[in-house]
Amino acid sequence: MIRKLIAFDLDGTLFDDDKGIPAENLRALEAAADRDWVLVPATGRMAPGIPENVRSLPFCRYYIVSNGAGVYDAAEDKVLLREEIPAELAIRCCEHMDTLPVVYDCYQNDRGWMTRSMYDSCEDFFPFEPHMYRMVKLLRVPVEELKATLRARGEPVQKMQMFFRPRDLALRAQELERFPRLFPELCGTTSVSNNIEINSARAGKGKALLALAELLGIPREDTVAFGDGTNDCEMLEMAGLGVAMGNADPQVKAIADEITGSNREAGVGKLLLRLLAEDGT
Repeated sequence: MIRKLIAFDLDGTLFDDDKGIPAENLRALEAAADRDWVLVPATGRMAPGIPENVRSLPFCRYYIVSNGAGVYDAAEDKVLLREEIPAELAIRCCEHMDTLPVVYDCYQNDRGWMTRSMYDSCEDFFPFEPHMYRMVKLLRVPVEELKATLRARGEPVQKMQMFFRPRDLALRAQELERFPRLFPELCGTTSVSNNIEINSARAGKGKALLALAELLGIPREDTVAFGDGTNDCEMLEMAGLGVAMGNADPQVKAIADEITGSNREAGVGKLLLRLLAEDGT
């Protein structure tokens, strides 16, 4: 029997548009767990922000979080891998974002932090992403001024994120292109229609996937990754089999080995059941 590691993004991938897990996806995950395959949510969320419908799955022990800035072992309640942004670099990034018409936040010590004025006035950044607005209001702690908070703490940051208004999406595209030139130590990706997610260039879902596979003694060729956003591209490229969702960003589809159904069609479950049948043990 071949033991596989299956990594899957959540929003737009495992989840349907209502943030539920389709029944076919659940059946496939349960069948894979019965085969002793390792099932790993791989998300841009921090560990405490993973929804209960995922955290309650008894077969999910390991989590790739904050776009690969961390790998978390829920059974041992410890972080196995950490690749974070130094405080000084995070502050410089904030100073750059202050020149843009955006609101921004950061993850630090598994909590989200945001300047209070941005927290109080960010609703008009999310007319087409209401679930993201709810997440921001629920999971970010407002502070008087984020840069001052980061200076006072002097601690590294897991991830940063900026949000653009719908009218500024052309600027977002420009910023994605120039960001690596401004900050070569960082990488910028996206997961929803109006954000840029910022991580250490040493982090990444793909790097975290391979590090976890090595720790568990699973060869790269026996890893599979599912995703839909550009923050999933590295993971799909590095996995033995990279699978793009039918609803994925064109950039994700271009680098994928296969394309499955959309998140509304239980694309993860459909392809996973096929892999189980092909394994045949």
